[in-house]
Amino acid sequence: MLVWEQRKLKDITQRVEGNNGNMNLPVLTISAKQGWMTQSNRFSSVIAGAEKKKYTLLKKGNLSYNHGNSKIAPFGTVFMLKTYSEALVPKVYHSFKAKKDINPYFLEVYFQTRKMDPQLRKYISSSARMDGLLNITYSWFEQVRLFLPNIEEQNKLEKLFDILNKHIELQQRKLEQLKTIKQELIKRVFSNHNWETVRFKDIVQLNRGLTYHPSDITNNAGVRVLRSSNIQNSKLVYNHDDVFVKKNITDPQHSLRQYDILITAANGTVSLVGKHALYLYDDENQAGGFMILLHAKNPFFINCLLDSDWYKRQLARLITGGNGSIGNLKISDLQKTLVKIPKDSIQQSIGTTFYKLDQKIELKEKKVINLNNLKQFLLQNMFI
Repeated sequence: MLVWEQRKLKDITQRVEGNNGNMNLPVLTISAKQGWMTQSNRFSSVIAGAEKKKYTLLKKGNLSYNHGNSKIAPFGTVFMLKTYSEALVPKVYHSFKAKKDINPYFLEVYFQTRKMDPQLRKYISSSARMDGLLNITYSWFEQVRLFLPNIEEQNKLEKLFDILNKHIELQQRKLEQLKTIKQELIKRVFSNHNWETVRFKDIVQLNRGLTYHPSDITNNAGVRVLRSSNIQNSKLVYNHDDVFVKKNITDPQHSLRQYDILITAANGTVSLVGKHALYLYDDENQAGGFMILLHAKNPFFINCLLDSDWYKRQLARLITGGNGSIGNLKISDLQKTLVKIPKDSIQQSIGTTFYKLDQKIELKEKKVINLNNLKQFLLQNMFI
């Protein structure tokens, strides 16, 4: 039977402070989402300045606790230095190294379980300071207790999570490559100036969505009304707080058909106006009153047209509002815009190509999500 022994962090680690005067080392910072990053990558420049002399020299295999709160890590996060043999890190981080027979990577993974959060919460003396750092001293931080297996089991867990993390990173890079390929293809395809110029209203049908009153809202036995919040990352999704209305107040002109496109026409956040998504369901749903319902002969082509620089320029020109008022995109203005399009057969070919590419991107996104879910499951169930 595998025995996990409870130990204080102070008994298995040693604090790391100061530096040897070498100021030519990489200057790093911790992102709760991405781990160690150079300051120049995260902030577009090295912000250490004269304070660099006070930075801590961290060696490969050493760890730092960034006690800054965030949505991802409300009680801070710990990362081990892997990429560089030596680097300079902010003095405000609680930096430390593992003692003999303690795997430092195991400690990083242990903190990712969030099982330490209740203890960290107890040791934090007050809420975040003006600099966003939680009030927890190193002497309190090293009081947290961990359950540790023997070094052989720590090493096995390191290999498991190292393989899993590398696989996640690989799939994430492939996903970003697919997205980059899509954007580059859209730029090249829609830079063709030999196509025919038409008005947007000649190739699409636009309708405003359903306007309803609070008394029209019913339970989920009614008809779902899709709003701006249903468009997430250029996809239409159902939410737990979706609005349903009585069927007798709906209208066919607001009904979504498969492969229609939904566009946000008005929103208090101007940057969200104009976002769009292809409707892939065949359910009976209605477009909301602050939405534009778009129907087209070649919807896949139009959908990627709305990802092009042409559409971005139209939004910049046509959206009214801002500075505290609601941003608004009028159907009449959008209908009048001029756009270059190829002949019908080429539209179909372009649309089909991008639709298949979007499907590949979606499959890759699901794979990344599933791998991250697997990682979270293992973190919660393989550690005490």
